[in-house]
Amino acid sequence: MFKEYTQYDAMGLAELVKSKQVSAKELLDSAIAITNQHNPKLNAIIHRFDERAYNAIQQGLPDGAFTGVPYLLKDLLYEFADEPLSMGSRSVKFVPKQDNAIVQQIKATGVNIFGKTNTPEFGLIITTEPKAFGACQNPAKSGYSTGGSSGGSAAAVASGIVPMAGSGDGGGSIRFPASWCGVFGLKPSRGRTPISSVLGEDWNGAVINHVISRSVRDSAAMLDATSGIELGANYHSPRPEQSFLTASQTPSRPLKIAIHVRPLIANTVIDPEVMACLQQTAKHLESMGHHVDYAEPVFNQSQVWRDFLVMVCSHTAHQVHDLATRLGREHVSELEPQTLNMAMMGRSLSALDFLNAKQGWQDLRLATDRLLQDYDVILCPTVPTPAVKNGILPPKKADEIMMQATSGLKIGKMLLNSGMVEKLSQPVLSKMAFTILANMTGMPAMSVPLGMSAEGLPIGMQFIAGLNDEATLFSLAGDLEKAGLFQDVGMKW
Repeated sequence: MFKEYTQYDAMGLAELVKSKQVSAKELLDSAIAITNQHNPKLNAIIHRFDERAYNAIQQGLPDGAFTGVPYLLKDLLYEFADEPLSMGSRSVKFVPKQDNAIVQQIKATGVNIFGKTNTPEFGLIITTEPKAFGACQNPAKSGYSTGGSSGGSAAAVASGIVPMAGSGDGGGSIRFPASWCGVFGLKPSRGRTPISSVLGEDWNGAVINHVISRSVRDSAAMLDATSGIELGANYHSPRPEQSFLTASQTPSRPLKIAIHVRPLIANTVIDPEVMACLQQTAKHLESMGHHVDYAEPVFNQSQVWRDFLVMVCSHTAHQVHDLATRLGREHVSELEPQTLNMAMMGRSLSALDFLNAKQGWQDLRLATDRLLQDYDVILCPTVPTPAVKNGILPPKKADEIMMQATSGLKIGKMLLNSGMVEKLSQPVLSKMAFTILANMTGMPAMSVPLGMSAEGLPIGMQFIAGLNDEATLFSLAGDLEKAGLFQDVGMKW
């Protein structure tokens, strides 16, 4: 075992392998030893194939930026040939016959994949507590949520199992767990990386794949490797002239930064410790030569939640129907009540409801573009609160019984109009009150680990830039990292 394994980021480990100071097998030995030590407590990894990873070393890993570095894939959207893809569900039992585009690109970097990470069913909730695999535990504090939907990946990175892991983001699912686990997470621009040519535009283009990492440069280098056109994709972000890795190592120019504190979801309360971290971050930015103002995009707070939910429920209904059609009814027979309920709501909506919501997304994009005519970057909390305890965010038993009972009906629109859906979804949506802005607009955004609560729970700050401007975010994040402002969490229990 390589004892210094957790002291290096992925690029650092790859450099050691390249210079023959350590072998890929020693790195895998280390990752597996730490997995065996921590994962029984964390429940971050739900499927392992250690022997396959050792065989990959013997056969020869590709020569890339991360050759020999142990790696984990999120168990959602990443189709890895001959390994089960369960999507966090008791019902889905799908074994792909070939790697999809994003996995092909990741493998070409030379990483050594040895497992899949825990995720909520279909990534539909922002806490990783699926009925199929059980709750993932926060490395900072036992019994607390990792966030979701990339909670398993964030826990694996924060605890030192791997320096970087595959993730995805449709409503905050990279940034949310990065914030609650105290690691770095960047959501790329819409169309920057492959999703799945079968899906086309998951959640109206809100969903995008990337990584959660401990270092900025790892995230940048992996985005360099995975950016590109996917066959059949509806969106594509053009490659920048400068690499993202170069951007992450280039000092930022003086920026005009807008502080955004009005949540997109009504009745959202920002925790005082999160607000204090935001104010401290603003002071750090000013001391670094940036200009900071309070400024907001213009949006209808009472409408955003509906526009987001209509779109997600519509796509969930399609996803459930598509799985049943392509794979058979048995693949959707044991879906969780919340998933069935969201699919029912999606089936209840009309094409006009869908297009009205789509227009709402476009209105928000235009308003944010207008703000970014005067500012380079938007700063806001990633999540309004530090991590909450497991069990708080999933539906309560009584709510699940009601969801199960109504899932076969077609009353979703009536429930939306009654106010019941808004009331039931508010605890979850309010936690997403800042992350969904970047998903609905398609803009790149990152969560940077800049704070810690009195209870020892990490607090992330979110930065959003204009479409296709990840370079500005990587440069700013690199500066914050070099300044020693990243909070080091690690495995605390």
